[in-house]
Amino acid sequence: MTTNTATASEVEVLRDLNSQYIHSVVHSDVARFTEILADDFLCTNPDGSVIDKPQFLTQTAVPVSFTDFDVDDLRIRVLGEVAIIHGRTRFALKDGRRGRGQYTDVWEKRQDRWLAVSAHVTRVME
Repeated sequence: MTTNTATASEVEVLRDLNSQYIHSVVHSDVARFTEILADDFLCTNPDGSVIDKPQFLTQTAVPVSFTDFDVDDLRIRVLGEVAIIHGRTRFALKDGRRGRGQYTDVWEKRQDRWLAVSAHVTRVME
């Protein structure tokens, strides 16, 4: 983990928000995403499509069939009022297929609160 201007407590807040984000992906938690995504949030999906917050929430509402989902190689960089989080994922689906991926999330501190403003996700099945 690398930080440039962050305090340890800011990094811990971002680590916790990252955990909440991942939990919300795995458990289709639209309510939590509604709270932690900025209104101008954009996401690049693994297929290359770019979606906005309402589209992302609709996409998230569809339950994902994960039986296992782990994040490693987590890197948090805080650059003033912006933070960039990189992570590597490994997952298993209910049908037995396994996959891996990478994500980059960009967070911005707005009115003393960190909000996700952008996400970029890649996934490949093994």
